[in-house]
Amino acid sequence: MSHAQHATELPATVAHLNHTAVFASDRRLSAEFLAAVLGLEVGAPFGPFLPVDLGNGVTLDYYEKTDEAIQAQHYAFLVPAEQFDTMIARLEALGVTYYADPRHTEPGRVNDLFGGRGAYFDDPDGHNMEIMTRPYVRP
Repeated sequence: MSHAQHATELPATVAHLNHTAVFASDRRLSAEFLAAVLGLEVGAPFGPFLPVDLGNGVTLDYYEKTDEAIQAQHYAFLVPAEQFDTMIARLEALGVTYYADPRHTEPGRVNDLFGGRGAYFDDPDGHNMEIMTRPYVRP
């Protein structure tokens, strides 16, 4: 299905994030890493992008950038509470340290922010990834 067809079938009544590019030194490695942790699939290449469809209308398009260092960004994923422990186990199986805090000072721990559970971890390029079971309560 093309983007034009999809847009016609789902008209936006407010602004929704549809996709964003995620810079990576190795797009396949980074896309497969995130897909493995979240239990998702890596899609077919789309031009220079390697997509990971999050299943909520948002796609992360991994783009290989080799001409300069990758500037680390933060990506937070609201995940089903019943899948959180499985995701933590996947991180452990991959040998990836997770943390209770965004500054990575509490290794091997999860947080209980807003009555849910959350954890932070680095992807292969140092992007600070977050999984959480409850969205932030904002003032």
